[in-house]
Amino acid sequence: MLIAGVGREFIIKDTHRGLWYEDGKLAKVLEAGRYKIPPRRRWLRRLPTVECLLVDVRQRELTIKGQEILTADKVAIRVSILVQFRVTDPKAAVHTVDNFEDRLYSDVQLAARRSLASMTLEEILTNRTRLSEDILSDVKEAAAGYGAAIRRADVKDLIFPGNLQEIMNRVLAAERNSQAQLVEARTRAEVEQIQAQSRAEAVRREAEAEAAARRVREQADAEALRVHAEAETLAYGQRVKAAEALEAHPALLRLAELETLRELAKNANARLYLGLDRNGLRLDAAVGEHNES
Repeated sequence: MLIAGVGREFIIKDTHRGLWYEDGKLAKVLEAGRYKIPPRRRWLRRLPTVECLLVDVRQRELTIKGQEILTADKVAIRVSILVQFRVTDPKAAVHTVDNFEDRLYSDVQLAARRSLASMTLEEILTNRTRLSEDILSDVKEAAAGYGAAIRRADVKDLIFPGNLQEIMNRVLAAERNSQAQLVEARTRAEVEQIQAQSRAEAVRREAEAEAAARRVREQADAEALRVHAEAETLAYGQRVKAAEALEAHPALLRLAELETLRELAKNANARLYLGLDRNGLRLDAAVGEHNES
């Protein structure tokens, strides 16, 4: 937007910058603020003719539409590219080229053609970011020369020939199907692995439990043997002490015999067999129990 006219006041917003011309020569670049076009004469002295050109410095978008390009494997595709840019140097944007937007359009178009022509169809489908990277590296320096900075350049649309579109749909469907089968196979393998690990863990725990039970049984058997042996040792010691007491005191043996006879007398079926020797009656070792039935 060109602003002219003596005495005209205008405001430049933060979204723009102003190129201040005096007699057609750029004098300065105006920042945001309020300005006024000065008069052409003062005190009979002629002053320069002033004009101000406003340049938009906001980020903008530029769409390169419907570019039909042959890929490296000779497939014709139509591609649309969305470019985001902004003017960083108003002076260069206006003075270096006739129209910086048209120039940027041409530069991005040619860069996209060079990039896509070096890529196969498969590479284009699987790696669209390469196109953006190629355009940025190819155009960034040139655009900076006429005051524009490219932020990004992305593939917006890809249009294939009709028969190729059908083939690509089949390929994509087959890829999705194979990926689903691969995921299913991996899931099944993981489930089988988990089940095998669970079975192995169960067997291991069962073996550990059985070994622990066996150790407990062995310890119990050993303890029982030890207690039995201690009991037998104690009983043997008591018998030894009893024998020694009877040997030292024969009267105790006689008392034991009488106690035995008293207990036998309580049983009606008990029989006592006596033996005789030359010196008279003596008790023999023939004591028993008779059942009349």
